[in-house]
Amino acid sequence: MEQPAGSAQDARSLPGCYRHPDRETGVRCTRCERPICPECMVSASVGFHCPECARGGASSEARTPAAAQPRTLAGGTVAADPRLLTKLLIGINVALFLVQLTVGDAFTERFELIGNALTHYSPYVPQGVADGQYYRLLTSMFLHGGYLHIAFNMLSLWWIGGPLEAALGRARYLALYFVSGLAGSALTYLLAAPYQPSLGASGAIFGLFGATAVLMRRLNYDMRPVIALLVINLIITFGVPNISWQAHIGGLVAGVGVGYAMVHAPREKRALIQYGSCALVLVVVAILTLVRTAQLT
Repeated sequence: MEQPAGSAQDARSLPGCYRHPDRETGVRCTRCERPICPECMVSASVGFHCPECARGGASSEARTPAAAQPRTLAGGTVAADPRLLTKLLIGINVALFLVQLTVGDAFTERFELIGNALTHYSPYVPQGVADGQYYRLLTSMFLHGGYLHIAFNMLSLWWIGGPLEAALGRARYLALYFVSGLAGSALTYLLAAPYQPSLGASGAIFGLFGATAVLMRRLNYDMRPVIALLVINLIITFGVPNISWQAHIGGLVAGVGVGYAMVHAPREKRALIQYGSCALVLVVVAILTLVRTAQLT
């Protein structure tokens, strides 16, 4: 809850941006320590600066505390490059897509998500998660079915992932990404036909969508753009054939839940609640996987 400047704040509350008092933020300018929201952050060699300090209007010698360690709203460390992990994830996805194009179906069928089926990789032996190949729940998150598929996913990852990485911090952002992707894979494995292959980063990306909505609500931003984008994507999910709606819904639900824990956890128990929520989702993933495997074996 926002309070007037100069009043005592509750230990759990966050200050408002000095230019947008209605927007709570956990990030401060590394030079003058004024609280700044994502819109006001100016990336610097170390952390972020406010617009005034970025223009050189403040004296770093006079205004920078010696032991200030800037933190994100979720409690993560503010990094010099707030999009580093997003860039790495995009690079890994693109690199593996090039491997798919080079090696062909043998590579894709070895690592895509499939419950139980005969494949070209090994035509006389069943392949799939039900046969103990649990790694497919993870590897399928980094494969794509064509140029349009990977282009759409990577553009979405860049657009949504970068700001979310800056707001959460690297460790929390990476945990959110993988937990959401695995939740999407588990729901697909549970509900899709056992011989139906599935692949793509969209489960993890829908998790980022969900967490972004929670973050924007937490910062009192206008929710209409992200809600409209989610509605459009859900219409595409259920209206276009050959799209794994299970992965999208599983990732979205996990992203909303973990995202809520990330940005609403009380400061004194922040890490426990944040990573505990990730562990809880992983337990659900394991249960769904074991239930489906029991059905198919």
